Amino acid sequence: MLFTSTRPGLRALAVVPAAALVLVLTGCSTEEEDKKSSGGAESKGAFPISIKNALGTAKITEQPKRVVTLGHGSTETAIALGYTPVGMERYEWGSDKTGYMPWIHEAVTKKGDELPKQFTGGENLDIEAIAELKPDVILAPWSGVTQKQYDVLTDIAPTVAYPGKAWSTNWDEQIEIVSKALGKPQQSKVLVKEIEKTFADAAASRPEYKKHTFSYIYNTGPGTLGVFRTEEQRVAVVSSLGLKADPVADTFKEVEGTDSSLIGLENGNKLAKSDLIFTFYSDEKNRKEIESQKLYKAIPAIEKGAVVAGAENPFVTASSMINPLTVPWSIERYLPLIDEAIEKSGK
Repeated sequence: MLFTSTRPGLRALAVVPAAALVLVLTGCSTEEEDKKSSGGAESKGAFPISIKNALGTAKITEQPKRVVTLGHGSTETAIALGYTPVGMERYEWGSDKTGYMPWIHEAVTKKGDELPKQFTGGENLDIEAIAELKPDVILAPWSGVTQKQYDVLTDIAPTVAYPGKAWSTNWDEQIEIVSKALGKPQQSKVLVKEIEKTFADAAASRPEYKKHTFSYIYNTGPGTLGVFRTEEQRVAVVSSLGLKADPVADTFKEVEGTDSSLIGLENGNKLAKSDLIFTFYSDEKNRKEIESQKLYKAIPAIEKGAVVAGAENPFVTASSMINPLTVPWSIERYLPLIDEAIEKSGK
């Protein structure tokens, strides 16, 4: 189902499987900058450059025009910088009826650009489809690209993979890497500040959130219980809205490569100090199975109904990562759900 031993599995249920904005850009200043500087002064003086990563070194000799993205987040950041990718890894779990993740579809169509061609990613990465796109650069700083795949990709175009472990690049570092690869290193600071401001404005609108603690949990099937650690992006999103992550999450043994811990349903009582529970389900069948378990229902916050559980896959996906497009898109949908959960918590 999900959460194997790697980040892709973790995300396959919520960014999950291997798993924004109604605004095209996070702010007017960025939009104006895109109009003025896409391929402009900053780009001209940025090349050639070399970007070292865990799998090799990407040597980009001139301004990329045809961009291909793998994993998650790079597509959104590229769009925010004024570069709509010619191709991107397909992510059906988080897509809507358009076949695309809605914040990407909205952003690209609003700009009047052609939607990126989608191809299979992960273990079955469609190398031929990528080669046919004739990219100038391949961006994959938050992905699970393997060394074997990377070696083939670099024969197609300079490939920017993750600087440390797969699926472990911090969101702001990812923006920095993508911006550098596209010749706009200074613009990364603008995007990061806009995201931080979006979070700060949302938190300021809900000062009462500071009074509440939460845990973000998941399941791999009946009888299981996992909790995301405080540094995981899902948790970071909620924390940035003002709520306090229950530190108990970091007291359990981490599942390598996932920023999470499988603690077992028998340890659900250890989440007693969490006023709210955030979670998601792979589908409606999974939801019914999990919610019917006595030990699960006995978790204090769940017993009160103080639960925030996204019902639609696109929302679960968007709220699982931090980038220029997903943050505003998900926050708009998050706040009403959190308000309702706090009311049910009785605190």
